[in-house]
Amino acid sequence: MQGKSFLKIIDLTPDELSGLIMLAKEYKEKKKNGIAHDDYRGQNVALIFEKTSTRTRCSFEVAAADLGIHPVYLDPECSQIGNKESIADTARVLGRMFDGIEYRGYGQEIVEELAKYAGVPVWNGLTNESHPTQILADFLTIYEHFGKLKGIKFVYMGDARYNMGNSLMMGCAKMGMDFVACTTPEFFPEEKLVAMAKDIAAQTGGSITLSDDTADVAGADVIYTDVWVSMGEPNEVWEARIKALMPYQVNKKLMDIAGPQCRFMHCLPAFHDTKTKVGKEIADKFGIECMEVTDEVFESPQSIVFDEAENRMHTIKAVMAATLTPTVRK
Repeated sequence: MQGKSFLKIIDLTPDELSGLIMLAKEYKEKKKNGIAHDDYRGQNVALIFEKTSTRTRCSFEVAAADLGIHPVYLDPECSQIGNKESIADTARVLGRMFDGIEYRGYGQEIVEELAKYAGVPVWNGLTNESHPTQILADFLTIYEHFGKLKGIKFVYMGDARYNMGNSLMMGCAKMGMDFVACTTPEFFPEEKLVAMAKDIAAQTGGSITLSDDTADVAGADVIYTDVWVSMGEPNEVWEARIKALMPYQVNKKLMDIAGPQCRFMHCLPAFHDTKTKVGKEIADKFGIECMEVTDEVFESPQSIVFDEAENRMHTIKAVMAATLTPTVRK
């Protein structure tokens, strides 16, 4: 994968996905055992963040440092990307200065254009349509807990129309997993993407199911959810989302239907209590103390959300290492 960009899950073969997961596992073991792996010393990467982040930014910066890479963070206030300078021109400038570029922001077309003109690997840290680094972290976490990916029953609850639902569905199809989108039909993934995922799953031994019946979580190995209102959407949509998606909240009753083997996952941040500004505002306005997941489930032994959060760093490290060329020869 040296020299290639990492833009969306569907671009990768199952072998490439497996390879990245195993490379991340290797790097994780090295970090835990204090084994240096800074084979990319002297390289520099640009981290473009048009949307704010905790896990993605920290993961890229720590992963880069571990590899010996110097990261430079660019937020909307210190970059002219798309404002006074076109995406193509920005890509060609940064590509002359950096060995790799990360982009976290809006339309998928932006990161695709960066990759077209940069001349160096470009990594998608999140767009409206895709979140591939998160899926790698999710799959490493599942592998660690179940020892496999193929045949895992993976249920996604809530709004499955955007980056997380799309990327998880495609990733599950690639890895031969049984993906279920459990939500009201209004929030099913786009039909064209579903058809594409079903074609892939037919080749890998996986399956794609769309259901509005919570009884279909029975036997799930993983139940996954995300916030009900995505970044960039107006606050006015909260009332409608809460009304539509509350039947698909991940709570103890749902986890009991799935069974004791089931693990709960969430890409974070999660509205499981009122200890955040948004959580408190929603509680005051609508009289609810949690949204997509209850605090009882979030804090339960079945929840592996912080394993998942840590694995962002290990899998992002694998992506950078796989696509860059080492500077230290062994």
